[in-house]
This record gives sequence, structure tokens and C-alpha cells, in this order.
Amino acid sequence: MKYLNELLAPFQSTVLGTLGSNGYPFSSYAPFYYDGEVVYVFISDIATHAKNMQVTPKASAFFIEDESVTENIFRRKRISLQCDVIRIAREEERFDTIMKAFQTRFKGGTLPMLMGMADFNLYALTPIYGEATFGFGEAYNIGGEKMNQLVPRIGDSGHK
Repeated sequence: MKYLNELLAPFQSTVLGTLGSNGYPFSSYAPFYYDGEVVYVFISDIATHAKNMQVTPKASAFFIEDESVTENIFRRKRISLQCDVIRIAREEERFDTIMKAFQTRFKGGTLPMLMGMADFNLYALTPIYGEATFGFGEAYNIGGEKMNQLVPRIGDSGHK
């Protein structure tokens, strides 16, 4: 059985889909950390996607194979997770745990500086359903007790 942590390991960022107050979807991207159950993003509250998640605490996290990896553009591996979102307060114990994991994952860079900025917050995106596609006819639903396993699709897409 395939698990999401194996599949998401090569990715450093996710495309976030959020719903704007105008009713239209908004897409952007953010670096992420995945702990095997939850996708975490550390983003500025000034960013449109953060504002959208504060108003409507739902988002999609989309991961897609780089175009240069495959000769056939239609065969790109992709995973889409539909998630409930909560903000993790800096005072919570798991904030420090997750931020240490972020620092390990993204050594160097600007993360230490961003952690000192008050407008940056940690958001937890908990998958409630999703799907993965790895080419023609190789499609899976995301399932399992912790919503972190690939389940072969049979018949309908299984969307809620």
C-alpha cells in the first residue's frame, strides 16, 4: 500500500487553492511540511491565501510532477487534497515541533527570519478527501484512517 508521505517527499511546495470573499477561487503556492497526516504551511497573513483561509477555513493542496520529468504532459503525477484548515497559535506546543521540522526540511534560507515576523503564521491543512493520478488509468482516492493512504478507485470518483 502506498502512503502519502512517500509520494509527497520529493515536493517542496504545494499549490494552494482557496476561496476568496468574492466567491472566486484563488491559487498560489507555499512551502510545506507533511507529518504523515497534516500538511503545514507557514505563510504571511498579508498573503491572499492566508486571508481566504481565515474567512473560509478550507483549502486544496495540489502537488504536481515537474513538466520536465515526463515526455507526455498528460501523464504528470499529481495529488490533490481537499482540506479543513486551522491556524496553529505560536503558544501551542505543536507550533515549535512543526517549526523545527520546517527548519530541518528547509535548511538555510529565510525561514529563521520569517519566524521572527509577527504576520507569519502556521496553518494546518487536514485532508478530508483527495485523489492521486499517476498516468492514464492509474487513479486513486486518498483514504485510510488517517487520510494518508492510496485506495484504488472503482467506478465513480468518490468525491464528497
